[in-house]
Amino acid sequence: MKLKPNEKLDIRHILDDLENYRPEKRGWTWRKAQPINLGGFEYKQASPSLDKFVPLQAANYLGGIDPQPDAVITAEIASGRFEDDIRRMRMAAYHGADHIMVIRTAGQSHFDGLLEGTPQGVGGIPITRKQLRAQRKALDYIEEEVGRPINYHSYVSGVAGPEIAVLFTEEGVNGAHQDPQYNILYRNINMIRSFVDAAESKKVMAYANIAQIDGAHNANATARDAWKVMPELLVQHAINSVFSEKTGIKPENICLSSVPPAAPPSPDLKLNLPYAVALREFFDKYKIRAQMNTKYMDSSTREATVTHVLNLMISRLTSADIQSTITPDEGRNVPWHIYNIEALDTTKQAMIGMDDLLSMVDIKNEGYIYDKKREIQERAILMMEEIIELGGYYEAVEAGMFVDSGEYPERNGDGISREINGGIGAGSVIRRDKDYMAPVTAHFGYNNVKQYGSEFVDNPAKLIDGCTFEKPEMIQFIDELDESDNVYLRLDESEKYRNSNLVKPEVEWLGDGVVTVDLFFPISRKVAKEAAIEAGKRMNLTDIEVIHSEVLHPSEGSRVQIKGRVNFDIDVSKLTIPRELDTLSEDEIFDYVKKHPIKVVAGTGGNDEHSVGIREVLDIKHGGVEKYGIKYTYLGTSVPIDKFVDAAIEMDADVIMMSTIISHDDVHYKNMRKLHDYAVEKGVRDKLILIAGGTQVTPEIAMKNKIDQGFGRGTTGRHIASFIVDKHKEMIRRAR
Repeated sequence: MKLKPNEKLDIRHILDDLENYRPEKRGWTWRKAQPINLGGFEYKQASPSLDKFVPLQAANYLGGIDPQPDAVITAEIASGRFEDDIRRMRMAAYHGADHIMVIRTAGQSHFDGLLEGTPQGVGGIPITRKQLRAQRKALDYIEEEVGRPINYHSYVSGVAGPEIAVLFTEEGVNGAHQDPQYNILYRNINMIRSFVDAAESKKVMAYANIAQIDGAHNANATARDAWKVMPELLVQHAINSVFSEKTGIKPENICLSSVPPAAPPSPDLKLNLPYAVALREFFDKYKIRAQMNTKYMDSSTREATVTHVLNLMISRLTSADIQSTITPDEGRNVPWHIYNIEALDTTKQAMIGMDDLLSMVDIKNEGYIYDKKREIQERAILMMEEIIELGGYYEAVEAGMFVDSGEYPERNGDGISREINGGIGAGSVIRRDKDYMAPVTAHFGYNNVKQYGSEFVDNPAKLIDGCTFEKPEMIQFIDELDESDNVYLRLDESEKYRNSNLVKPEVEWLGDGVVTVDLFFPISRKVAKEAAIEAGKRMNLTDIEVIHSEVLHPSEGSRVQIKGRVNFDIDVSKLTIPRELDTLSEDEIFDYVKKHPIKVVAGTGGNDEHSVGIREVLDIKHGGVEKYGIKYTYLGTSVPIDKFVDAAIEMDADVIMMSTIISHDDVHYKNMRKLHDYAVEKGVRDKLILIAGGTQVTPEIAMKNKIDQGFGRGTTGRHIASFIVDKHKEMIRRAR
């Protein structure tokens, strides 16, 4: 199947013959960082452009270019319905994502034991393998469409970590979170069990060239005063990174998950930049994955974007290798399509906007930033020394040294404490027998296979003619078993929105009918929230929730955003779709006007004094028609309608451009009709191109009132010049 931009991805095709699908590649892919020239601009920290993409809005004024940064960009997707996640993956790829994190695929980080009904727990739950396989298969098509490899990612954690690592290797997953400390501190999994599982998991990941991201950032997401745990973050990174290397993961595949521990209105850069510099300096042989800060995340899209951009500046100053994205979804508890894509666009726009930043600014090697960076590093070394003095990591955790909100060596006594012999899976680690033997690939630790011959030492699976890594046909593929909740039923329920003319607004899932409404009330926030819900009810919305509220003034007003569901479908076949005008290339317009000089008279009509819009589509500064060699005479504001025609006759003009913003009493309709009628009266209607523009003007309104074309919001000089050229050609043909 080859994807076409104007056709939807066929989910049923993805599911078809899924049991025989095999991933096309293994391992992580980094972007090809290289300078590029695009649209007349030179970019230093860049990578090749995509074959298919949606450009940033501002790119409409720059030839539609889509420069890509050098860092891998992450999109986190987790709606819980993998068939809808696949659709969002495609959207994300078009906006520059090449690291698709499908978190909580099966809640594997929460596994407390191996689940019944699955072979040795491999695959977690029966649907897990299917989800992974379907999404990786879809990404094969999507990456071919956009022209860039896409890394697929999830979690290797919980007490089923090794089994999940095997599953990920079999199914072509390219990146994974794997951090034994995360299991211990945040899931209360027994320490010994966690590190033993991690050794096996990391060994398998190393075999498959899976990039590893650690979870040290959870410390500042959990600590009461997050900005005080920066020394501990360095310690956690050090322990996990060295452990990963010792198990065989290549340094270039070890990615430290760096999260700025603070957010404004704290002095963001003064707190976060020294930490980022300290991290990069201490761990320069590893990759930095710049995860965003969600500890202070509320439901404001504005706050999320501001924090995001500040974090992105730090990423540019410290050369992040993987750039995560941030959305207000954490505060709203819904993975919204639009905010997922907005976050990707924010990342791409900010990183490209700060291209080659370090060639223009320096991070000082003296003063505050140097002193603070060194202080963080010194505190981290002191903490590591105390851990060694206590007897090691296990003893330090038992003593509550981690996630203490005091800035080490200060202690507040609120750290997370775990017992060495306690937690989930305690006592479940069993020493291997002397004759232990496992005929599988990428197995950690002692494996007694030499007794069968030296040729099996590095390839134990040869004893059984290969395991699932070499022989994927051995994998047991289990389809869904739940007769009441499975992807086929969900597809059936939403089928009318896939293969018919019916559409419905959506936020998360196809046909979910969710809409958002932004409201303002001149009352307190508490009262405004209830008023907003009542307003939603009167709009006939159901399942109404307040998703955001903020005070603009305690007594003068509050802003509230609600979401709710609509109970109607829209039949697009019954919509009247305006015909889009062809937009000529700039060269075509230039060439035609050079051979056929065109004159325009323009102004605002009747009693209208709003001149900003028409000046922008006229003058060269804003890319107006003058840019293409079209000569214009500006008659000013509040021009009598008859004066437009008289001036056109006097100046032998070809075009009249009338701006009409005011719409009360339908005056814009009336003035358009008057312009046409007066041109007829003067006997010049067939010699003039009449154009009307304004915020309330549409092509349909203009043509209904005998004007040749109407232009509304978003119009540029190129749009108007294209129409003028095409219409002028038509008039010449008619005259012949």
